[in-house]
Amino acid sequence: QVQLVESGGRPVQAGGYLRLSCAASASWSCMGWFRQAPGKEREGVATIHFDGTTDYADSVKGRFTISQDSIKYTLHLQMNSLKPADTALYYCAADPAWSGDCYSRPWRAWHYWGQGTQVTVSS
Repeated sequence: QVQLVESGGRPVQAGGYLRLSCAASASWSCMGWFRQAPGKEREGVATIHFDGTTDYADSVKGRFTISQDSIKYTLHLQMNSLKPADTALYYCAADPAWSGDCYSRPWRAWHYWGQGTQVTVSS
């Protein structure tokens, strides 16, 4: 059974940092972090391919870093210089079969999702 369990979300002040983690039951072709703010559509934040290729949303480039512990199948998202605009429910996702560019895959096509972890950034 596929399991993705996120942790690490909490309230933080602007300019602060957080490290999100996603405990996975295995490693897949594509893994990624997505977020959804109230009233907005879910959007991709960062993805990592099995070969190590990473991609980021323009809004987080230079501030967020995605990484994966290949031994423990844990996905991380280091978030620095947080802004109020980063406030959202953050989801971990995995796609076992996609061999193309992970970031370009529409979020609705990703197979497995965690329950989400809330990040709230106050000004």
